[in-house]
Amino acid sequence: MRAAVLNAIGDDELELRDDVTTVDPGPREVRIRVRASGICHSDLSAMDGTLPALAPGVVGHEGAGEVLEVGSAVDHLAPGDHVTLSFVPPCGSCASCLRGEPYLCAVHAIAAFTTPRFRVGTMPAFGYAGLGTFADEVVLPACGAVKIDPDVPFETAALIACGVLTGVGAVLNTAKVPPGAAVVVLGCGGVGISVIQGARIAGAAAIVAVDPVEAKHAGARRFGATHVTTPDGLDEIKQQVTGFEGFDYAFDVVGHPPTIRAAWDSVRRGGSVVIVGAGRCDAMVEFNAQELFLHDKKILGSFYGSSQVHRDTGRMLKLWRAGLLDLDGMISRRIGFTDINNALGVLRQGGTDVIRQVVTLK
Repeated sequence: MRAAVLNAIGDDELELRDDVTTVDPGPREVRIRVRASGICHSDLSAMDGTLPALAPGVVGHEGAGEVLEVGSAVDHLAPGDHVTLSFVPPCGSCASCLRGEPYLCAVHAIAAFTTPRFRVGTMPAFGYAGLGTFADEVVLPACGAVKIDPDVPFETAALIACGVLTGVGAVLNTAKVPPGAAVVVLGCGGVGISVIQGARIAGAAAIVAVDPVEAKHAGARRFGATHVTTPDGLDEIKQQVTGFEGFDYAFDVVGHPPTIRAAWDSVRRGGSVVIVGAGRCDAMVEFNAQELFLHDKKILGSFYGSSQVHRDTGRMLKLWRAGLLDLDGMISRRIGFTDINNALGVLRQGGTDVIRQVVTLK
């Protein structure tokens, strides 16, 4: 089958191969025919070493498809079912799952770094984040496949698997933004747009979108931002919207120390800073001890939007069907398998007005 292979960490391009195979599914695993995969900035982060990944490996982690085969112990899925794919399959029995935090389940995440899912020619290869959705097929734990109705377009469903759950979830699950709040969002890519939509759904009265790429500002307004600005204009907008107080919630969707610090500086005393962007492990953010104590601000990490994937996928689809969550409008480009490297290049260069590029694998 076809797959886009990362041969070594640091490579700028993926090798498009047609001699890749998957492992056979075990008793509690399923084989999925991938029909669509979103291209997420985290895929670039896997390639350049910002996020942990193994090579050789198949990249891609935001996907939807059709069940081809189920293991002998799988009873909630059957061949022909349509599913979205989760890169954090909840085992259901570890301490994180039992305390209601399945998005922190590490059981299958650890296995993804020890168990190759593919063979490239005769060489074992890993799937990025336990998936590898830039491939015609993928084998994964059955708990990572979430059944959806067959009328949901695969391209639409693929967005939910990572970007939408991460962004909307950060608002509704992690921060629990109340109606009337003043919100600022730093970074207006696919996840940032999802945060903006989440803030709109939550009933935020002011939603300020911040991005240095002005071509993204119109899109931010379309999806719910009440104000848009470049980073240079943030202080002026903060004063205009909140006076001298600051925002109730700031969402950093970039993951760089300067943007995290800017998010902190933009919220009021007692406000909350939500870290959504995936930063490097060696990127350090500096605060002094007095400001941490004195201002009573909360710093909240938000991994995968604090989502319970089997619950929240359905919630996102209900919001989509009700016209409250615009998923179709987030797809700025539909591309074919051979265009993956070109799409990654667009994303690497800042994306201009690109929100989400979706690879259609049919």
